[in-house]
Amino acid sequence: MGFPFFKPIYLPGMHLEVFGCPFAQSSIRQMLSGAMNAPYFPVNLADLRAEITYFEACSQELYLGSVTVTPVFLSHPNGGTGYKFVEDGKAFVFLTDNELDFTHPGGLTYRDYLAFASGAGLLIHDAEFTPEEYQAKRTWGHSAYTDALRLAIEAKAARFGLFHHNQERTDAEVDAIVEQCQGILADRGADLERFAVREGMEITL
Repeated sequence: MGFPFFKPIYLPGMHLEVFGCPFAQSSIRQMLSGAMNAPYFPVNLADLRAEITYFEACSQELYLGSVTVTPVFLSHPNGGTGYKFVEDGKAFVFLTDNELDFTHPGGLTYRDYLAFASGAGLLIHDAEFTPEEYQAKRTWGHSAYTDALRLAIEAKAARFGLFHHNQERTDAEVDAIVEQCQGILADRGADLERFAVREGMEITL
């Protein structure tokens, strides 16, 4: 939903290339157009000043300058795509809206995500539920933080960011989950930096 507020799309002479998975519902262009139609937004996609080229890319690697971007299908009822960004031998893996303990149609297995995240310098993964909450919400397309932490440990990631916080969770409760992760790491003898992802963070690999 941030696309309509991305200022370069209103600049004449600007050229943008937009890559997105078509999914089952529509193409990436149709999805963006729908978000900008009345009554959702006052400017239509067709009225933008920038020149925009659309690429329906789902499974192939992309090369953006010195960065290699590798997509992976996520395990979620409505589908989704995660990404690995690699530059100068450093990898950032971003997997949100991903259920590790249940394989949805089009999604992959835990072992597949483990291989995808192996050796990541930074792994950010869906950690919406506590183990107790997850028992009642299995198949919803999100993971218990304990499963996401296990993935980070077994993938030998250097850093793990807990993401997709439950909207009813307070900051104090999020902090408590991070501390519980530290207890699990201590029990397993794992050396892994863990933290809750927050808006405005800047992380250097």
